[in-house]
Amino acid sequence: MTLSIIIVSFNARADLENCLQSLAAAPPRIPHDVTVVDNASSDGSADAVRARWPLVNVIALPENVGFSAGNNAGIRATRGDLILLLNSDTLVPSGAVDRLVARLLADAAAAVAGPRLVDVSGRLEISCGPMISPFGELKQKLQGRLYERRFGPVERAVSGAAARERHVDWVSGACLLVHRQDAEAVGLLDERFFLYTEDVDFCASIRRRGRRILFTPAAEITHLRGRSRNSASPAANAAYRRSHLAFYEKHHPRWAPLLRAYLRVRGQISIF
Repeated sequence: MTLSIIIVSFNARADLENCLQSLAAAPPRIPHDVTVVDNASSDGSADAVRARWPLVNVIALPENVGFSAGNNAGIRATRGDLILLLNSDTLVPSGAVDRLVARLLADAAAAVAGPRLVDVSGRLEISCGPMISPFGELKQKLQGRLYERRFGPVERAVSGAAARERHVDWVSGACLLVHRQDAEAVGLLDERFFLYTEDVDFCASIRRRGRRILFTPAAEITHLRGRSRNSASPAANAAYRRSHLAFYEKHHPRWAPLLRAYLRVRGQISIF
């Protein structure tokens, strides 16, 4: 059993170097390779990786093709039996990848496994959940806002859920482990999702084939910038809206016109 670790990066040189350093400091025991897919960064990321980590494969794309297409480029260029999609803004503690691999391999029904995600202070990120739907999304957003405000009952519920290994509808693409044969069976990630919701869609495709998605607290990864989009750039927020609408057009087409109308009222329709 072999593992290919794929890190898509765009103008995130400092985060990327810290991520690679965390992997180099305590490499996974499973035979593995690491591939960085650089989405036409202008900050010298690709050259920095080549200079500091000559064993890391670098795929320097001529333009920013987005998160899904970037990951697909990495998947197609590698051969590991398992694929770990890893954000550049993560730090990987010693043993975390091996524990994640072990839990996936112990569950014959599971095609995908995701770990607990925490921020740099150790606070939990909500990194798994039910399928996105109009009412489910309202519930999740309310839960997220109350959690951010440290509302006691919600904090306890989130902590309790994050302590239990279980099957879920999706796990975060910030750290997502998948069997290659399952990823290839669903045609890899849907490239209409430039940024955001691609992980939920990918897991939905996996589940549609009768396979399961495993969330496990046995492994924990630090996700430096994952708990909020409040500081996201205008371009990232625009990409989120485009992916959000594309998701509804694919999975909930009857609701897509209402979402489009809502975005128009909010003054965000211009991004489409």
